[in-house]
Amino acid sequence: MTAESPKKNWRDRLHEIIYEADTPLGKQFDIFLIILILFSVVLIMLESVKEIDVKYHDQLLFMEWVVTIFFTIEYIARIVCIRQPSKYIFSFYGIIDFISTIPLYLSYIFAGSQVLLAFRIFRMLRIFRILKLVKFIGEASQLKQALKASRTKIVVFIYVVLILSVMMGTVMYLIESDEAGFTSIPRSIYWTIVTLTTVGYGDIAPQTALGQSIATLIMIIGYGIIAVPTGIVSAEFAGNYRKKGSKKKAKAKTIEKRVHLNTQVCHHCTSEGHRDDATHCYHCGGLLND
Repeated sequence: MTAESPKKNWRDRLHEIIYEADTPLGKQFDIFLIILILFSVVLIMLESVKEIDVKYHDQLLFMEWVVTIFFTIEYIARIVCIRQPSKYIFSFYGIIDFISTIPLYLSYIFAGSQVLLAFRIFRMLRIFRILKLVKFIGEASQLKQALKASRTKIVVFIYVVLILSVMMGTVMYLIESDEAGFTSIPRSIYWTIVTLTTVGYGDIAPQTALGQSIATLIMIIGYGIIAVPTGIVSAEFAGNYRKKGSKKKAKAKTIEKRVHLNTQVCHHCTSEGHRDDATHCYHCGGLLND
């Protein structure tokens, strides 16, 4: 055993806790991390409420510093226990971790930058590792393909809705008076879009009988319009399933049962989602347990 072995074992152990969720300590660390992220986001929200910030500003700032220091230590630990730090630093999660840590430090240089701490909510994406939702990535890919295949139809649909909004907005501008809130065609188009999407803020409302009749028609059309994009995407989604055929479905199920992916993260390139029987990383070829 060489003198470097203890250091290597320490780094490997730290790597296992921080990067992986298959071990008890790894799961506990990730769950604690998510709780801390949520707690931090709640702190940011409370600080934005003037009445609470005036009364508890010092306490909120102290708790935010405690959270920030923990995240700073965690960020440094992630860099230390990886063989190629740049792979983590410039990865998606690495950039998110950095963005969620640095704002409070920057607030002493640039006023107001601490509000960027709300970006910590993006770190909740790590929950996919804890809940082992890797198997749903295939479903997400199919949804992406369905959206891509139906993008032309959706664009045409939006185009028609915009034309309808301009037409009905112009009509409402001609029918209604300025007192009712229809002071210009753009403002009338705004009301039409709000009504058509069934949001209905109520800040503008038609006063004439004809205007109210048209508004009723727009509301009814709005309910029908809501179902159109959903139907387009659903049809494409169902079509993709039919194209695969029953044989491919059966084969996919067999493969899914036979191959199990874990949350083990490569020490070299930080790639995750390896098979239980894998000895080398599928991305860089490095040993997983070297």
